[in-house]
Amino acid sequence: MNLSTYTKEFSYNLKLAYPIILGMLGHTVVGIVDNVMVGKLGPDELAAVSLGNSFVFIAMSLGIGFSTAITPLVAEADGKHSVEDGRSAFHHGLYLCTILGVALFTLIFFSKPIIAYMGQPAHVVELAKPYLDIVAFSLIPLIMFQAYKQFADGMSETKYSMWATILANFVNVFLNYLLIYGVWFFPKMGIVGAAIGTIASRFVMLGYMHYMMNLKEKFHPFFKGFDLKKIKREVNIKIIKLGTPSAFQMFFEVALFTGAIWLSGSLGTTSQAANQIALSLASFTFMFAMGLSVAAMIRVGNQKGLNDYKKLRIVAMSIFLLAILLEIAFALFFIVFHNYLPALFVDMGNLTDLAKNTEVVKIAGQLLLVAAVFQISDGLQVVVLGALRGLQDVKIPMYMTFISYWIIGFPISIYLGIFTELKATGIWIGLLAGLTAAAIFLYLRFNHMTKKLIENYKS
Repeated sequence: MNLSTYTKEFSYNLKLAYPIILGMLGHTVVGIVDNVMVGKLGPDELAAVSLGNSFVFIAMSLGIGFSTAITPLVAEADGKHSVEDGRSAFHHGLYLCTILGVALFTLIFFSKPIIAYMGQPAHVVELAKPYLDIVAFSLIPLIMFQAYKQFADGMSETKYSMWATILANFVNVFLNYLLIYGVWFFPKMGIVGAAIGTIASRFVMLGYMHYMMNLKEKFHPFFKGFDLKKIKREVNIKIIKLGTPSAFQMFFEVALFTGAIWLSGSLGTTSQAANQIALSLASFTFMFAMGLSVAAMIRVGNQKGLNDYKKLRIVAMSIFLLAILLEIAFALFFIVFHNYLPALFVDMGNLTDLAKNTEVVKIAGQLLLVAAVFQISDGLQVVVLGALRGLQDVKIPMYMTFISYWIIGFPISIYLGIFTELKATGIWIGLLAGLTAAAIFLYLRFNHMTKKLIENYKS
């Protein structure tokens, strides 16, 4: 097969992926807006938001990872034109996501005292606690929203979540402006104001998604007949078996980056603030690969439903190639602007914190050079993981991600970050090692699986 076999799939891949990308960028922009607005208050406040979000991101990774089980089931049902299977996946998925959202909020709320024993600066810990309480509760509407989103994605209707997150961003920015700085008659609440903006925007997102999808006739058969008495144990178990490894796959990666936040915090406030800035920027570009990952999951799921494994492989490979090309472009962008982008996150006109902010910008610039390289590995591993989820192959990839991030990546981060002069840069070199290992292992797994499926189907 020549290159055009794969590149001709680009336009459909992008058509399917761009609303997902914009929706996911919406999630990331909420975080970036919080960081930029809070960063103007000072490096201590930015470090506190980073610490609070590190807990929430771990829980969020489990919730979002679990919800991805809905998409391949719905995509396969859509490929077979089975309304009953699609409705069952949606209803059971929403039921389980709601329970999971409540459970994760409860877990964070009661584990909050752990922050005091993590070697973080004491004043940062005290700032983080009230912020964490509010943002943790926002996990409930967020994970319920994910159930709607993953169902719509599985039906190849990817624009609903895009508009939901765009609307949520406007709500978040507006409330942040009023509540962080105390504009008009609103009280000046600092980072607690940012937390209130986040939780309000996530309830808006959930409400919009339900209302707009319920208006579309295509979805009416899937919305009908929701009844707790019709929730079946065997369907729950099927989703749990798919969702749990997917949750842990995402958890292992997010926990790796969270570990980097905690390691950076042990180096000092400036390293932690710099880590948060670089992570925000890297997360922004990563969302493009995440959107393509969902597109891979949808398209592979459809082809699986049709039993067309040759086309499945072509579709997946085209998405892998597209992701690599995009991430190379972002890598070049980071290299060119690594000294300029971090300055957007701090107030360089604040003479009181000028020395701290200058150091934050310098460290963050160094981290972006490492991020430029790991963009490529990170993009590839996530799109291959999406394709494997479309195949409903989740267990072996879970073990692969654990080995990559926690046997290979994190020990390197600890050694280079704590025991060498590389400090924060060393931590990020460990991230690069883990992501590269994951990309290699997961691609080998996909290559083996698809060749095996093609051979078996021939025979």
